[in-house]
Amino acid sequence: MIGEAVELDVRTARLPSRALGFALDALIMLALLFAVLLVTELLGAEVDDALTAAVGLAITVGVFVGYPLLWETLTRGRSPGKYAMGLRVVRTDGGPIVFRHALARALAGFIVDFGLLSFFTGVIGIVVSASTARGQRIGDLLAGTIVVRERLPRTGLPGLPPPDPRLAAWAQRCELADLPDDLALAARQFLVRAGQLAPPMRAQLGGRLAADVAARVAPPPPPGTPPEAYLLAVLGERRRRETARLGGSPWGGAPGSGPAAPYGSAPNPGPAPAPARAVASPWHGTGAGTPPPSPTPWSAAPVESPAPSGSSEPSSGFAPPG
Repeated sequence: MIGEAVELDVRTARLPSRALGFALDALIMLALLFAVLLVTELLGAEVDDALTAAVGLAITVGVFVGYPLLWETLTRGRSPGKYAMGLRVVRTDGGPIVFRHALARALAGFIVDFGLLSFFTGVIGIVVSASTARGQRIGDLLAGTIVVRERLPRTGLPGLPPPDPRLAAWAQRCELADLPDDLALAARQFLVRAGQLAPPMRAQLGGRLAADVAARVAPPPPPGTPPEAYLLAVLGERRRRETARLGGSPWGGAPGSGPAAPYGSAPNPGPAPAPARAVASPWHGTGAGTPPPSPTPWSAAPVESPAPSGSSEPSSGFAPPG
């Protein structure tokens, strides 16, 4: 799962790319091991053979366990080999790994996957990784991790249009901690299938989901924001923050990297204008100089359905929290 509570939309790493990354790491570890053993041999020329063997074993374990442990802990899942191949180790819920995850992977890799039990051939790790749906070796299964491609989409939420840039400044100020994963998942599933719904049902579901999300997200959205644009902005900001937390490049730029005018505001923001001179949202079809629509009845989804005759309520029933 990732920030908006859907299954990982980044690609899990394929076995060939993981093998190449591991091969690069293995070459570095072998070079490091050779250098350390050579220095130890030169410094301890007069030491008996038993002590030399014990020291050599300790150094071997330290290199093959300590190398991935330190790299994956300090870089949150990237060793030099994984960095070269554009890979990263993450938790199965999409979050960054910590020391305990890296330790479980390093120990299992040395003992089972690539080391002692597989006679340093890596056959166990290869077979298990090829047999699991997400390419997990035994170390991943024990640690609860997967290896994914770090190249994230730069155009927004996969399968959905990018969030409206006019909502970017508002979205960056939002508090999203209280938004539950199941509600975010329902919102994303609605947005993916919105084009397949009949207009009345689309307006009703969009308004209901947007009202539920708005009850858990602060501050309230700008007046006149359609429910679907609001949901896209919230889920997009959630994904942007998750991507930034994982060290990726969210949608081609850092937050606040460009001048993002508030939704429905004038092109050149200045002191707050009087309500009578405010520029209305272009999505409502009103011209400049028209007062903005009331913040209570939000418009329905972009595809609106006329309300039944005699009804004074908007078709979506969506209103922002007070």
